[in-house]
Amino acid sequence: MTALSAKPPFQLNGWHVLAAVVGFFAIVVSVDMLFLVSAYRTFPGEVSRTPYEDGVAYNRQLAQMTAQAELGWTPVATVAADGAVRVEVRDKGGVPLRGLVVTGRLERPATETGRIVLKFTETAPGAYLARPGRLTGAWDLSVALTDPAKRRFEADRRLTWP
Repeated sequence: MTALSAKPPFQLNGWHVLAAVVGFFAIVVSVDMLFLVSAYRTFPGEVSRTPYEDGVAYNRQLAQMTAQAELGWTPVATVAADGAVRVEVRDKGGVPLRGLVVTGRLERPATETGRIVLKFTETAPGAYLARPGRLTGAWDLSVALTDPAKRRFEADRRLTWP
């Protein structure tokens, strides 16, 4: 009787490990290349759909900032004790500015819901007050100040209610 020869058991050697590592990284690099090519083909190369209009608006914003610097107005926005928004405006010499048209809005920093349009009234020389109602937390205030000569000053500030 002859003995049946058994197949030797599988043994993991260096070539197997090398093939597994090379195969793993080949798959990773292939998938990365697939994502890269897909992203490159689908990206139109523009950050905005209206780049020219955005550039013109930015130039207007720069001109507005230059005009504001020349005016030298200093607005200070605070939350009054009763929860109202108070804006005090002074000129270069520290004189309160009277007779301004002050418009504003409050927005939450992290969302566009809950916008509040403010109506300011002059309560003292250079002091303007708006009552937004009962608020809590942080809000971003944007105000626009316009004098009778139609000079405009815009400012932003974060206000916090208890």
